[in-house]
Amino acid sequence: MAGRTLAVMATTTRSNSPDERTGAVRRSAVRSLLRLWPFVRPVRVRLFVAAGVAVVASCLSVVIPLVLKWLVDGPVSHRDTDGVWRGGGYLLLLGVAEALLFGLRRWLVSRPTAAVEAAMREALYRHVQRLPVAFHERWATGQLLSRATTDLQLLRLFLVFPMTFLLVNGATIVVGGVLLLVQQWALGLVLLAPVLPLMVVCSVFQARYGQAARRAQDQVGDLTTVVEESLLGIRIVKGFGRHRNQARAFGELAGAVRATELRKARLLAVIWGVNTVLPELALGAALVLGTVQVADGQLSTGTLVAFLSTALALRWPVDSIGFLLAMSSAAATAADRYFEVLDEPPVSEGGADRRGRRADGERPGGGLVFEGVEFRYPDAPPSSPPTLRGVDLHVRPGETMALVGATGSGKTTLTALVPRLYDPTAGRITLDGRDLATLTREEARTLVAVAFEEPTLFSTTVAENVLMGGADGPAAERAAALRRALRVAQAEEFVAALPQGAATGVGEQGMTLSGGQRQRLALARAVVGRPRFLILDDPLSALDVHTEARVEAALREVLATTTALVVAHRPSTVLLADRVALLSGGRIVAVGTHHQLLRENAQYAALMSGGPARATERHEGEDGR
Repeated sequence: MAGRTLAVMATTTRSNSPDERTGAVRRSAVRSLLRLWPFVRPVRVRLFVAAGVAVVASCLSVVIPLVLKWLVDGPVSHRDTDGVWRGGGYLLLLGVAEALLFGLRRWLVSRPTAAVEAAMREALYRHVQRLPVAFHERWATGQLLSRATTDLQLLRLFLVFPMTFLLVNGATIVVGGVLLLVQQWALGLVLLAPVLPLMVVCSVFQARYGQAARRAQDQVGDLTTVVEESLLGIRIVKGFGRHRNQARAFGELAGAVRATELRKARLLAVIWGVNTVLPELALGAALVLGTVQVADGQLSTGTLVAFLSTALALRWPVDSIGFLLAMSSAAATAADRYFEVLDEPPVSEGGADRRGRRADGERPGGGLVFEGVEFRYPDAPPSSPPTLRGVDLHVRPGETMALVGATGSGKTTLTALVPRLYDPTAGRITLDGRDLATLTREEARTLVAVAFEEPTLFSTTVAENVLMGGADGPAAERAAALRRALRVAQAEEFVAALPQGAATGVGEQGMTLSGGQRQRLALARAVVGRPRFLILDDPLSALDVHTEARVEAALREVLATTTALVVAHRPSTVLLADRVALLSGGRIVAVGTHHQLLRENAQYAALMSGGPARATERHEGEDGR
């Protein structure tokens, strides 16, 4: 836990840029945001209507000065009381219309933007489920969580506000600029003089703010990872008294986030100040020049009032450019982070090979067959040997094969190939004569059930955790399958003692249960669906000897009706098997019965007795997992 935290901290402090940390391709903000179009397309009509309504509402604000010009040069100058009231009524109507149109825009965008966010979150979750195990080993959970929550919220806010108002404010500035030039072109040029320097400043700001936003969002992902790991491993943290270390690590990461957020705030303060000062200076100069022209009789008072009112109406669109660009840059980096996950290639389902490999894939005989299987982990150095090398093994139909080997020999890796958590680098695996590569993962996992060495439970009830193993059908059949699976795993007694029996929630990661109880529920989950092939990775390691004996007795009934590969470390587990395969250095070096290997293979005998050969075997398989 502490090591992972320090590694995250080191990654954060070593990185010089966001792209170095993620390997992402740097894109312009526009190109990044355009990638949202497939999700926006279904609601495009409503969003376009909302944008049009907002443009009309904003343009009304620059029409108001024209009414003021008529009011000052007409009814006010001629002391026409009725005209003054009429002009006031016009202004009121325009103001009410503007407010109603902006309210309508808000109503129009609320539902579709929420739908876009929901669709993107669903697409991300669905895609993450289809990504290979190697991806999940490489990515921190906190980074994925931040992309599914914070980043998607930023994208929804972009669709609600900046996307519309960049268009609205741009249209307002163009319309207002034209009106300024039409009313008094000389004063209009004075007011529009800051446009070019503002464009340059905004361009520089967006590039720098985008980098800071990316760094901040990556750091928040790291911080989320530390919090998640600290909470999941709270027993380890407390048990070893490492809470101060964890607090220190969290504080350093939080400090890094704070520093980045302050940099963003400084950048935003600079752009906001520039966007305010330059237009204000231009407005002051125009006011002085306009007043002089009114005094000389070259300009009417109404025209000056309309001109200044138009300039003031443009003040918010100009001032808000920095704020809108900041939100857009944050949304662009959020889009990049989101699509970094979506761009990861999912695992191949195997269907594409089916037509070309079916004739070759069908083999006589059945059971589970490994033919020349080789495997290397994607993140392994190119110079390192493969974890598995030339594995040939045949588990006959209905047979239970024990897989034995020292730590690091590749046992867990070999068993992970059968449910297609990984695909072999070379060679082939067949299930009852069917090439595993020609089966989709869904088909493979209806045939194969797995109980891992580390029993993972979900924050739901005992029943739902067990029935996740594949028991389908009417409620009565599911209940019967649940009872049978709990009986096989010798879990009936402790489940019945829970407050609500099988309907009791087990808490996050099953933390309310003991290690042995979690392992028994994981075993029940593996057998509940009566699979044709059963893979058990040291399923009894957390049980006491008495419970282990009862589980083994019940498990024999299940193993008699299925083809099973069982990773075993203890003689009692090995005795469940019909035959034993010895894995050493990524290869199958011996196959036979338990008693036969005890007599004929010194390495196997040493493993079963805990002798010195174990060290040699560990050295031979040090690259295995």
